[in-house]
Amino acid sequence: MKVWRRHFVLLSVVVWICPFLRADEPTKPADPKHPGYEYRENHDPNGIGKFYMGREIAQVMGHQAADWLERPEREKEEQPSKLIEALKIKPGEVIADIGAGSGYYAFRFAKLVEPKGKIFAVDIQPEMLDIIRKRMKERKVTNIEPIQGTVTDPKLPANSVDTILMVDVYHEFDHPFEMTVAMVKALKPGGRMVFVEFRMEDPDVPIKLVHKMTQKQVLKEMEPHSLRWVKTLDVLPWQHIIILEKKGEKVRRRKEDKERY
Repeated sequence: MKVWRRHFVLLSVVVWICPFLRADEPTKPADPKHPGYEYRENHDPNGIGKFYMGREIAQVMGHQAADWLERPEREKEEQPSKLIEALKIKPGEVIADIGAGSGYYAFRFAKLVEPKGKIFAVDIQPEMLDIIRKRMKERKVTNIEPIQGTVTDPKLPANSVDTILMVDVYHEFDHPFEMTVAMVKALKPGGRMVFVEFRMEDPDVPIKLVHKMTQKQVLKEMEPHSLRWVKTLDVLPWQHIIILEKKGEKVRRRKEDKERY
């Protein structure tokens, strides 16, 4: 009888504790609600007539303009070296360059993450990826993985990426909501999503209107997703560097990461 009572008391304690144990377990975040798209007949000739949260989506720059990405004037006009310095990339990081184009940034970051880091160079145009593969062979670069994504999915492994970089590309996404859902899934908890967009707030930036974005618009479009705004860096002459972080259960970041900016 005494043995039975002890077992009964033990079982009661376990049943009482279990709900509290389950409450501490990480829960899978629910998929965000799609805000929807709008289509208009009257629109900017440089846009596609499809609108997301009030913003018209821009036409994609084709692979025929790959040489423009590598133009010598780019350093003077956009100062990409300042962007690279501002992001403070560390050896061993996994970076996804979305809309990698000719690989302008992918090759520069590939050196910074050596020897164990990796670059996913994602583009929807196979011609751009062919350019990257050719240059990888010529330069003997082995830590870049070209990936052909789709308009809704960058085809990245889940929870695998430290930093997702988008340089002048997000505003061209045909399906920005679906792409963001997929990119957030690819980020590690605490991973960064970096938007580099021409500043619409500045009328002197010599870029077509639909190829610009305000910081307010970027944050508005990211609001449905599991992201937290970290900082906006305005060290470039024409572009914002808008940095967000993936939320996660009990994300632990090293002291140097907290002081990254």
